[in-house]
Amino acid sequence: MTTQLTTAKTGKTSKEMDFIAKSENISAEIIRNQTAQGRLVIPANKIHIENNLKPIGIGRAVTIKVNANIGTSSASSSLEYELEKLKAALDAGTDTVMDLSTGGDLDAVRQKLLANCPVPFGTVPIYEMIIGRDVTDINRKVILDTIEKQAKQGVDFFTIHAGLLKEYLPAAAKRVCGIVSRGGALIAKWMLAKNMQNPFYELFDDICDIMAEYDVCLSLGDGLRPGCIADATDEAQIAELKTLGELTLRAREKNCQVMVEGPGHIPFNQIQRNMELQQEYCHNAPFYVLGPLVTDIAPGYDHITSAIGGTAAGFYGASYLCYVTPKEHLGLPETEDVRQGVIAAKIAAHAADVARGLAGAAEKDRKLSVARAALDWKKHIECSIDPKTARKFHDQACLKSGKTAADDDYCTMCGKDWCSMRINKELMKTFGEK
Repeated sequence: MTTQLTTAKTGKTSKEMDFIAKSENISAEIIRNQTAQGRLVIPANKIHIENNLKPIGIGRAVTIKVNANIGTSSASSSLEYELEKLKAALDAGTDTVMDLSTGGDLDAVRQKLLANCPVPFGTVPIYEMIIGRDVTDINRKVILDTIEKQAKQGVDFFTIHAGLLKEYLPAAAKRVCGIVSRGGALIAKWMLAKNMQNPFYELFDDICDIMAEYDVCLSLGDGLRPGCIADATDEAQIAELKTLGELTLRAREKNCQVMVEGPGHIPFNQIQRNMELQQEYCHNAPFYVLGPLVTDIAPGYDHITSAIGGTAAGFYGASYLCYVTPKEHLGLPETEDVRQGVIAAKIAAHAADVARGLAGAAEKDRKLSVARAALDWKKHIECSIDPKTARKFHDQACLKSGKTAADDDYCTMCGKDWCSMRINKELMKTFGEK
């Protein structure tokens, strides 16, 4: 069963779809059809779109997108610093931003970040629900009021952990790392204390009604995502995934755009199967994955382990990668961590786009390679995914070697006489340029 979502139902206008089609260099008809089938979502709250939002599409028909998480914590809270991190993420080319703040004045942080964010902006509403109250004090009114308030502020997508059911908790308790999702753990605590079913599951239709009114995209959170490779693709994860598939159809029936979140920590050899299971169980809804991280032993380098998994996930079915920073598992990321996390995830997304033959993806590589072969350093650096770093490294190498602009027709790795690119130019003179 696949529920069709018409343009009228999703609230998306032809102008928005035409904008996305032009930016992706595909036809607007493809955007319309994919959106109607639920294979593509456009997170664009009608309030945010009226202000500063540039809409994007998330789905297999378009380029794989990257999300950057920022936000205060109860241990570290500064609005000014979050604005700095937002700027760093945008400068590095993130496609979306999520505010995961849990410290300070959450309303003030959210509203200021939104006002300065021209890309889709997401939150996890349960984080605000626990501010100033015990998790067991969360009730129907708190849930619905918080979600509606954030929708009115212009948030474009919400992570809602509605698939973690009470009957799945025993399986989660058998794990090495248990429940690593912060939202999932809070809901598990609520269910244990109340001996009741997940309130977000019970209120799911009411939540969808609010989201449909403001055209907020639903991101079905994976509260039981594996937090280590030993827990990957286990009973708890798959049980929740099947429930997320059920909720996907319910959301579409309520005229909500919906995407599904996924793992987590997954060994490389299990990534393909995980992507296939999501497509099977969740009716081809766009898949939003955290990494996945392919090993647990690299604290300080988890942006790399994440990028390795992200390329495979993107190739096999994911549409959207959540970045992981070098600080993952160690602490709240700082500005440079945010920048490095975005760049690593963008490399993974682009590599996957190239591998799946997406139109225009490999042309970016060819453009840089032509400049590199011509020893055109300026264009070579401009075409790179991170010109700032590429330029810095080139300048540092030139300065150390004493190489000047006058003889900038080789790099310091091989030197002038051994430069393969210079030798290639001699070959071209002999045999003719191709």
